[in-house]
Amino acid sequence: MNENESPEDRAFRAEVRDWLESNLAGEFAHARGLGGPGREHEAHEERLAWERHMAAAGWTCVGWPKEHGGRGASLRQQVIFHEEYALADAPARVNHIGENLLGPTIIAFGTEEQKARFLPPIVAVEELWCQGYSEPDAGSDLANVQTRAELRDGAWVVNGQKVWTSLALEADWCFVVCRTEPGSSRHKGLSYLLVPMKADGVDIRPIVQLTGTSEFNEVFFDGARTDAANIVGAPGDGWKIAMATLGFERGVATLGQQVGFRREFEGVLDLARRTGAIDDPLLRDRLVRSHMGLEIMRLNAVRTMAGVAAGAPGPESSISKLVWGTWHRELGELAMEVLGAAGLVADGEPYDLNDWQRLFLFSRSDTIYAGSNEIQRNIIAERVLGLPREARG
Repeated sequence: MNENESPEDRAFRAEVRDWLESNLAGEFAHARGLGGPGREHEAHEERLAWERHMAAAGWTCVGWPKEHGGRGASLRQQVIFHEEYALADAPARVNHIGENLLGPTIIAFGTEEQKARFLPPIVAVEELWCQGYSEPDAGSDLANVQTRAELRDGAWVVNGQKVWTSLALEADWCFVVCRTEPGSSRHKGLSYLLVPMKADGVDIRPIVQLTGTSEFNEVFFDGARTDAANIVGAPGDGWKIAMATLGFERGVATLGQQVGFRREFEGVLDLARRTGAIDDPLLRDRLVRSHMGLEIMRLNAVRTMAGVAAGAPGPESSISKLVWGTWHRELGELAMEVLGAAGLVADGEPYDLNDWQRLFLFSRSDTIYAGSNEIQRNIIAERVLGLPREARG
């Protein structure tokens, strides 16, 4: 507890802590610590039930305005909530994309009808979401999107392919960036559509990752239809809105993500103590640096949140992505150093990995997905620092 916290914030912290302690018990006692990188599908139904239990008690979407079903928690209180959630070793969230990415985007840019239709099921954890951005030829270069949509007979008809779509198999809906203006290129002519994943013409194909799980998926749209009203903003606004969603992902959402990061760091630290690796001065120095990085990540997320309290995040949010992606990859490498030779041996046949091996393998992707480190550095240099644009052929 921070001694500088106001009496109101201290009371909020106590409320969060007491509720988690009382409710991560009984039928949910075994939910502690479930989920996380490389363990995305672990106990999905149990974690979903837990999150719906949270929703019934008013503990989802705590930072959303009260008129949209949230608690209207201050920035400081949102930090407190995520800190206490981590300290309680509560399970990884299943509704992260809806609560932290799509929901804030709808609040900022959606119509009143869209807010009424899509926000309540997110608050109640009744509908899960995935993100339809990347394509085989449009990963970090998102402006190269080729998936197309045509307005026909009162519906958008979508054709194309998305890839690296996290949790698509569990999702009910997908927010899809696609090209709606024939002949357009790059940032122009893109739109931001909300597409039901159970619609005819949607084909989901899991991608087996190094961890042996399939968080990522290919998604094919072959004449998939969504109502004409399921466009956020006007046709052609897709790039602006997609960038705002990425800003939310790198701002407030980072706090939720750090729930798992802090838990993982504490686990690596405990492992180093048990194995004696902490006595190695070089490894001890890396552990200290990792802890410092975690605190810097938290403070940067708070700064980003404070800077966007009145609207959507700006390009400064790329700093968050660069920081957490690099930190998490290095934590995976540190875990392997702490394990030593034992880290090279699977726990069992045919490919039974332990938590630290999964962390190491999964975190290799952290500096690539949601915008590679190279792209984030370009954004920071050009749009934040005002440096000359990189020469492009």
